[in-house]
Amino acid sequence: MVKSPAIFLRVECALPDGLHLQQKPFDNAWRSVENAAPAQLDLAVRDAGWHFMWMQSACSRFGCGWTDDAAATHAITRALTQTLARFNAAELGLVRVSRCFGLRLARATLHTRHIQRGASLGLLEEPTLQHSLPA
Repeated sequence: MVKSPAIFLRVECALPDGLHLQQKPFDNAWRSVENAAPAQLDLAVRDAGWHFMWMQSACSRFGCGWTDDAAATHAITRALTQTLARFNAAELGLVRVSRCFGLRLARATLHTRHIQRGASLGLLEEPTLQHSLPA
């Protein structure tokens, strides 16, 4: 079972040269980082001159299954699908599994993260911000 803290990267996530992460496919769009905790990854990315940003958005979703692992995986997958497409990483903050009538119910909370070379996200990349800018 994936336990917090854990990092997930989108399949197309660009990483600094020389940063070798052991990644395991999680679903079609995401991979889990197997050999680095969030703090270690943050330090390695910053040492390479890149930025590992913590976004304010988070997503929490429920999942169910016959085992703790199946329920947690379902909840994490549902939360990852809610991560905005413009961000390329997510940090698992919480996974709680409980039992109800023989089923396992899990709640997973993911915090949006982003890895990039530059320090600024750029206001014009976000469509909702483009409409709010004065003409």
